[in-house]
Amino acid sequence: MKTLFLTGGNNGIGYYMVKEWLQNGNYAAVLDMNCGNINRLKEIYPESLLTFESDVCNKDSVKIAVNDTNAKFGSIDYAVHNACLCLFKSFEEHSKEDFSKVIDVNFYGAINLTEAVIPIMKSQRRGKICFTSSGVGITGFIDISSYASSKGAIEAFAKCMNIEYEDSGVTFHIMHPPLTDTESSSPLPIPKEFKSSPEKVGKGFVKNIDGKKFIITPSFGDKISVRLSYAFSLPMGRMLVKMTKKARTDLK
Repeated sequence: MKTLFLTGGNNGIGYYMVKEWLQNGNYAAVLDMNCGNINRLKEIYPESLLTFESDVCNKDSVKIAVNDTNAKFGSIDYAVHNACLCLFKSFEEHSKEDFSKVIDVNFYGAINLTEAVIPIMKSQRRGKICFTSSGVGITGFIDISSYASSKGAIEAFAKCMNIEYEDSGVTFHIMHPPLTDTESSSPLPIPKEFKSSPEKVGKGFVKNIDGKKFIITPSFGDKISVRLSYAFSLPMGRMLVKMTKKARTDLK
């Protein structure tokens, strides 16, 4: 049995990752600002699931949750920073506080989780730390400059950590979901039928999380999309903007 520690698991992709993980007979711990939904799984898995209602921006709270999880289950094999904040505003509408708020959750949250789990994983001589990214962190996009910038920072951070800890037994990875029908993507003017199911995406990540590649995707099709985004970042970004504007017009 292996242990997964995940931030941002009360709903969406994170929730279904944890659900699938538990169904496979493993241990899981979730840290989220609100654990009302994920706590329902405790009724089914009372001895296999821990939840911590806390803010990933609170470094001390993250460390306590990680240490409590390690004490309860005896190891932490996988750590996933999935908590995120996305503000849909033009750059000129963004305040400095908006950027700080988004970067605190999306980027510094990843740092807080890494600082908490790395001593445990180093002592185990094994462990996998994953950060949920986004295609817009590669390609750019309109009206989400703070979010896209935070995801770009996550990409660079994961690469640095992967190199820095390559002899420790701990590896770092980027998880790339497709556009998914989640709360954070709901303001996008794109019909639901063009968004992936969070359950399907969550299950796909669990299925592929043991892969050795730096980039983890939930399906082969998503893998191709991500490769195209890296190879043709700006053209892909412009194409996505055009598609979004068309969808917005069609919905009027």
